[in-house]
Amino acid sequence: MSRIGKLPISIPAGVTITVQVDNTVTVKGPKGELSEKISRDMLLEQDAGVLTVKRPSDDKEHRALHGLSRTLINNMVIGVSTGFSKNLDIVGVGYRAQKQGNKLVLNLGYSHPVEFVEPKGIEFEVPTPNRVVVKGASKQQVGQIAADIRAVRPPEPYKGKGVKYDYEVVRRKEGKTGK
Repeated sequence: MSRIGKLPISIPAGVTITVQVDNTVTVKGPKGELSEKISRDMLLEQDAGVLTVKRPSDDKEHRALHGLSRTLINNMVIGVSTGFSKNLDIVGVGYRAQKQGNKLVLNLGYSHPVEFVEPKGIEFEVPTPNRVVVKGASKQQVGQIAADIRAVRPPEPYKGKGVKYDYEVVRRKEGKTGK
């Protein structure tokens, strides 16, 4: 039995889950609304503030989908109740970020500033010029936008300049003279 798949999903107050006939799960909460189509084979049972995901058999495909389906639904519940966020640090002389309206403007040593427009459901915060916080209800979307911002100027190993996650450790190298 899947250790992740058999865990029940507790539904917090203010969050409603609706399951349609084709196993489309819609989760509504204070931070927004998310929808995901779960495999038709998975059995979803909802009772008294708890949602459980069950599989019909022990086939390899059903075992693989069991934990995945439960995790996708749980991430939607967490997203609409508390939300997800990723912190990015900008390291480098003259490298900075600023928010202009609904755009994030990054100066990262290129001849032009790089702009990111806030997609629907995502919010950028710039508490300091060298820190960017990406917030939203969808875990996948928050992670993808943060990865896109990091990909503009990934950290380099010699001086550590670039955009990195706050938890990321950049392994430093010695230069040519470090023999």
